[in-house]
Amino acid sequence: MQNDIKYLKLLSEQYPNTAAAAKEIVLLEALLSLPKSPELFISDIHGEHESFRHMLKNASGRIRHELLTLFKDELTEDSLRSLATLIYYPQEKLDILKSKNSDLEEFYTVAVKRLLKVAHRFTAIYTIRKLDLLLPVNYKLVIRELLDGESAPEQKFAYRQNLLRSIIAIGEGDQLIIALAEFIQRLAIAKIHVIGDIYDRGPGAEQVMDSLIAYHSVDIQWGNHDIVWMGAASGSRACMANVIRLSLRYGNTQTLENGYGINLLPLASFALEHYRDDSSLAFNPKVAPEELLNESEGWLNRIMHKAISIIQFKLEEQLISRRPELRMEHRKMLECIDFSKSELTVEGETYAMKDDFFPTIDPENPTGLSKGEQELMQQLAESFEQSVRLQEHVQFLYEKGSMYHIANDCLLFHGCIPIDKDGNLAAIELLGKKRTGREYMDFLDKLAREAYSGVSGTRENELAKDMMWYLWAGPDSPLFGKDKMATFERYFVTDEKLHKETKSPYYQYRDLPETADKILKNFGLDPANSLIINGHVPVAVKKGESPVKAEGKLLVIDGGFAKAYQEQTGIAGYTLIFDHIGKKIIAHLPFESTEKAITEELDILEAETIYSYEDKPLKVEDIRDGNKIKEQIADLKDLLNSYRLGLLTERFPRTSN
Repeated sequence: MQNDIKYLKLLSEQYPNTAAAAKEIVLLEALLSLPKSPELFISDIHGEHESFRHMLKNASGRIRHELLTLFKDELTEDSLRSLATLIYYPQEKLDILKSKNSDLEEFYTVAVKRLLKVAHRFTAIYTIRKLDLLLPVNYKLVIRELLDGESAPEQKFAYRQNLLRSIIAIGEGDQLIIALAEFIQRLAIAKIHVIGDIYDRGPGAEQVMDSLIAYHSVDIQWGNHDIVWMGAASGSRACMANVIRLSLRYGNTQTLENGYGINLLPLASFALEHYRDDSSLAFNPKVAPEELLNESEGWLNRIMHKAISIIQFKLEEQLISRRPELRMEHRKMLECIDFSKSELTVEGETYAMKDDFFPTIDPENPTGLSKGEQELMQQLAESFEQSVRLQEHVQFLYEKGSMYHIANDCLLFHGCIPIDKDGNLAAIELLGKKRTGREYMDFLDKLAREAYSGVSGTRENELAKDMMWYLWAGPDSPLFGKDKMATFERYFVTDEKLHKETKSPYYQYRDLPETADKILKNFGLDPANSLIINGHVPVAVKKGESPVKAEGKLLVIDGGFAKAYQEQTGIAGYTLIFDHIGKKIIAHLPFESTEKAITEELDILEAETIYSYEDKPLKVEDIRDGNKIKEQIADLKDLLNSYRLGLLTERFPRTSN
């Protein structure tokens, strides 16, 4: 027998008798024959919540594709667009459509029948058990009955007509349509994989997080912009300063202030007190022309930006000093300044500084926080700690997230796997031990969890919090993937030689199939039928770059969700759909706005689609998830035999007399 009795006793708690075990075996074996359900892979959202939410609502184009298949001979293009918009934004679209229809009973009847046809199409790949989880609670029984009528239209025609009439008559037509539309959205994508960078310069990272928390199945592979927010929520003051600086750099504090209630008034007061006379333009916010701040807002943003930047550099250099094992002494820029001459000396070369206004720096102790800076950071730290919404979101990032994830023979990670100059997996020496590939990623994952969940104030927890900053900016961080973060040099030195950030050799070797093979083998995957999916570095589509690397063994799906990258990439983001037919990389054109999507029925359109078809339609039994189900079946069969052989005693629910 495969399992020992001790394990089977635990399993018997869930399946207490022969009937329960046999029923589960039958259901699981039937599940293996279903088509593989669709998974959506998305990366580098960068706080662009409107584009992201629309992508979820239209299932990256899957819903429109099914509408075209179902109604190509029945509906005009205008009617198809209207139906699609009703599915994506039912609440908002209903008011518009009802105002154009004098016969509301006819409108509701037609709309519901069309939505049922779409829903029925999507339900074909799901078990009844799964559908129960996806059905809206308030309309579960009604929608079940109506869908059953789709399977037997003649026998249940009168029944279904009466059911619909009754719903419309009591004024519940809107609610049924909304429930059906949201049900279709959930059916269209079985699982979302977010391959990092939910946060960054966009205005609504917290709204993206709300959408992910509400979704029925999601996993996240942390990006560098996620980890710095996680570090800030965990108590790393270096991470807090970075988060605030980045928000001010892009003139966007909505997520900080409105989303999470982080009070920036103390920073504004501090900046007004110490930086009022600063004239440096290097700290002007980087915003699009249509988002320019007015003169007074821009000025206040600039001096707040500089004030927190100086604090950031001090905190980072303090961290580097107390963690010599990180070997980052060369990044202590403040100690390289000759304040009397306004010069910076790096690696024996001296550079003139373009800014010498440092009212809070003591040249004798340049990395020490002034009393005012200490008090300010204490206030900001309390804001981060006490933000309920931020803490809930970061807890979700830990629950659903990781440094990497393996999903159906796809290895997902945000940035890179450290590679040496010869193209081999690099042995990274960190905190006293060398680690390679998967072992290194597991080690960093453990440190990240210690930072948030460990006992505050302990040596282990303080180290882990410092390592969150290292994951953001360290030279061997797989999330960062560069030798340095030249933030200081970009602000204060004109010579662009110091601005250069050298990418990890991973980006040099990732085009080679042998590199992908080495990585996949290290993570326990078969290179013959596995692939790597990552983001982090935008694909320069305008220059002819392809998201397909290493002869199809590596896919990069960062295509420019952030508006700032769209000029560079030429598109507005990639998504990947993996379903029973195969894999489909979709390059999307820019999304204008939710308002236009509703009123003008505009959609995210495909700029290009790259297909990779399977030799035959995939079933659940053909994928890694299927292997897990087969293991469950084997365990249950052992349990069944144990009951039949009398090795375990069956338990039955008590019946009342």
